[in-house]
Amino acid sequence: MAHIGKLALTTVFVYVFVLVSLRLMGKREIGKLSVFDLVVSIMIAEVAAVSLDLEEPIWKGLIIVSILVSLQVLVAWISLKSRRFRELIEGRPTVLIRDGRIDDAEMRRTRYSLSDLLTQLREKDIAHVGDVEYAILETTGKLSVFPKEEALPVTKGDLQIETYPFKPPIALIVDGKPVTKNLEKINKDIGWLHEEIGHYGYKQIKEIFFCSMDHRGRLYIDEREEKRT
Repeated sequence: MAHIGKLALTTVFVYVFVLVSLRLMGKREIGKLSVFDLVVSIMIAEVAAVSLDLEEPIWKGLIIVSILVSLQVLVAWISLKSRRFRELIEGRPTVLIRDGRIDDAEMRRTRYSLSDLLTQLREKDIAHVGDVEYAILETTGKLSVFPKEEALPVTKGDLQIETYPFKPPIALIVDGKPVTKNLEKINKDIGWLHEEIGHYGYKQIKEIFFCSMDHRGRLYIDEREEKRT
């Protein structure tokens, strides 16, 4: 029993220590990790697993993790100060498509297959390579695509259509009860709410399960189940 308790405490301690260590390394999405970041993260995971071996002193693993984190922070700091060092560690973005034409030499140099390129373009809703002005392979391995001007979709701004700043829908009725604090936010009261739901054929608020209003002032109403039957 004592062995299990010691293992549990060691696991919690190592977990917290690794969590703090990764937090010190900075916030980056998994898909945006550089090769160096990824290597350090994998090494930390391996060392943390070894640290759970109760036959070995835990401080050995913690020292190794501390050294790895310090090294990563140092490399990140130098990368911020030196563009050449950053390019040495992370590499440079590579242009794979320029003015609708694929750069075969860069494709071979980066070992990026045509199949991968076409897949990435399809995922970005681009079916024709000729519609691409630039396609840049970032140092994280992601593909940034910039369509040609004539291939861009028409926007409301192009057509001079009035637009509204987006705001998340606000709940006005939840489970048959008015959300008074949200009504106050939009400078409305219960009387206004009764009048609005009356336009949809409802006489009482309790008939409605959920009601919200979007940034255009449109109401969404979902009536109670018993009201439908």
